[in-house]
Amino acid sequence: MSRVRPVAGGGRAVEVEPERLAGWFARFSDRHSGAVSTSVTAHRIVVTAADGATASVSAAFGGFSPVGEHEGLVVEPLVDNASASRRIGLLLVRLGGHSVGVAVDGEVVVSATDSRQVHGRNKAGGWSQQRFARRREGQARVALRAAADDAARVLAPRVRELDAVMLGGDRQALDALRADRRLAEVFALASPRVLDVAEPRRAVLDEAARRARAVEVVVRG
Repeated sequence: MSRVRPVAGGGRAVEVEPERLAGWFARFSDRHSGAVSTSVTAHRIVVTAADGATASVSAAFGGFSPVGEHEGLVVEPLVDNASASRRIGLLLVRLGGHSVGVAVDGEVVVSATDSRQVHGRNKAGGWSQQRFARRREGQARVALRAAADDAARVLAPRVRELDAVMLGGDRQALDALRADRRLAEVFALASPRVLDVAEPRRAVLDEAARRARAVEVVVRG
């Protein structure tokens, strides 16, 4: 089943696998009284339906070609872009664990996964709370350092072989890793899209590899 999330300004974003794109847009057209036009630029495709609804896709990898304004439904540039063979780096991080790897066409070919204990917040007051907070901060630093070390070992040496990097997990944890100079080239390749994932495990990494191929279609109206 497709993943759906709300988007700012109204509407929703739907994850659609490359193999299902043509059928998904055909059904979108049918539900909205037909597709009136398709606008294709290098970085964005917008399909406008007769009832005013729109379905748009921003290029996550590479660009769309050929560009132009078309009558009706034209999704070939989108399908061609989404179906292209790609090698994608994956970096999934939460305070309690991380999983990093390289996926080729949705299959993980190299990976590293680890988990570290990071205690939850303590609601007690006074000296006990301060001591607990320091302990938690120390655990978080160790966990994030381990994530950075694995990313530097698995992704950094292969960064020139990658088409893109897909991030996932906790944004604050990811931001902490951005400060690591060893990972500058890794984050330079990162897609703006950040996957919402459960506690990183190898199975979660495998799922993220498949989701990285999916296209996010933003539907409004």
